[in-house]
Amino acid sequence: MSFPLLTATAALPAIGAIATAAVPAARRTTAKWLALLFSLATLVLAGIVLARFEPGGARYQLTESHAWIKDFGVRYELGVDGIGVALLALTALLVPFVMLAGWHDADPLETKSSRWRPTQGFFALILMVEAMVILSFEATDVFLFYILFEAMLIPMYFLIGGFGDRAHSGSDENAAAQRSYAAVKFLLYNLAGGLIMLAAVIGLYVVAGTFSLSEIAEARANGSLSMATTTERWLFLGFFFAFAVKAPLWPLHTWLPNAMGEATSPVAVLITAVVDKVGTFAMLRFCLQLFPDASKWATPVILVLALISIVYGALLAVGQRDIKRLIAYASISHFGFIILGIFAMTSQGQSGATLYMVNHGISTAALMLVAGFLITRRGSRLIADYGGVQKVAPVLAGTFLIGGLATLSLPGLSPFVSEFLVLVGTFSAYPVAGIIATTGIVLAALYVLVLYQRTMTGPVKAEVRGMADLKVRELVVVLPLVALLVFLGVYPKPLTEIVNPAVQHTMSDVHKKDPQPEVEAAK
Repeated sequence: MSFPLLTATAALPAIGAIATAAVPAARRTTAKWLALLFSLATLVLAGIVLARFEPGGARYQLTESHAWIKDFGVRYELGVDGIGVALLALTALLVPFVMLAGWHDADPLETKSSRWRPTQGFFALILMVEAMVILSFEATDVFLFYILFEAMLIPMYFLIGGFGDRAHSGSDENAAAQRSYAAVKFLLYNLAGGLIMLAAVIGLYVVAGTFSLSEIAEARANGSLSMATTTERWLFLGFFFAFAVKAPLWPLHTWLPNAMGEATSPVAVLITAVVDKVGTFAMLRFCLQLFPDASKWATPVILVLALISIVYGALLAVGQRDIKRLIAYASISHFGFIILGIFAMTSQGQSGATLYMVNHGISTAALMLVAGFLITRRGSRLIADYGGVQKVAPVLAGTFLIGGLATLSLPGLSPFVSEFLVLVGTFSAYPVAGIIATTGIVLAALYVLVLYQRTMTGPVKAEVRGMADLKVRELVVVLPLVALLVFLGVYPKPLTEIVNPAVQHTMSDVHKKDPQPEVEAAK
């Protein structure tokens, strides 16, 4: 039997979570370094997975399959395609930076509530989220995926509710209440989506007799499995609803600004750059592959919802006074672009959507983590409390600007490639939708540049005058992300070569071909 590389990649952070949680309470620094060591070891394994993956090979590679719950036909089945391996690598890459950025976020405070901020618990929960997210990108058994899809909510709930942002304008009691509200709202929204998905998962098993993604796909291909039109549509809606909550898609998005606003900045990155990607990834892997006809049937409505997300999220970002909520609404707009690219059902659109998932993760991590460093120094999330930062902390201001420019998809930075492909793919199939989506670019430039202008330029406010620039630990967090934004913006080929074959498989699943351009015959 070959070495179970995919299992090891997910098991390592899970083991690290247990080991970190077991460190004695007084040895907080030991717990931090142990957790970071496990996250770096996971990154090494993810690099091995990426190196062993062959873009032109089988659809699912490094596969593992073992009986799990025989009586119900549930198997422990893993495999990665180009989309899954790219997001697996993204997750493994971001978690060490998240830990370094939040190095002191869970240190006990000299307050009565300090017992609720155990350092060991904070880092152990991050590792547990990483393990579940990685395994969800690898799962090819629908029931196994569902278990992971729901289970990752538990550590995220405690990270949001138990380790909230310390830069809160109200009293300690009000801050705790806001954290609790955000955590409960996050949990209830996602549990509601998960319960509806559970009904659809059971319905799929009744129809197909198996939870195995490969067996269902094979049965559909050889004609031994056919679903009634109404049945397929209801099952699709059950899956899609859960994924739209997780993504999040308008109007199921309202939990995200609360969660990102009240969580620490590293946890906010974990939410939008890692966990939320499971929703859009699942749309590609499960909705389009299991229910191709229903996916095409629902496309017009989903495109409208995606366009609303793009414009609505961007408009609300323009009007925000809170830095972290601005980034949250910007992410809602970006997820609209991702979903637009997926359901445009063109190879350019879906390639762009997958690249967008990766590049959005990097750009949002860069912007949010630098914003977190800024907020920690000033002790406020309000934009109005800043001004002239670039004069006292030029490196902080410069990296903040690069993260912001990546968010607005400036050419030369990696999100531009993604957004361009999404718009090209959408316009070739749905020109009106493509035109409307471009308004999101204009609005992105507005909210990013206004944010930079109000916080970094102008007279230096008295409260900002003594602000320190980025420290070595913070530079170690930010500079690699900035380097990746530039590298993938100038040379995206390594990523597109991995993603494109998987996109072609998905296009084949839904029996779609790219629209051919109309060329007038030469006279």
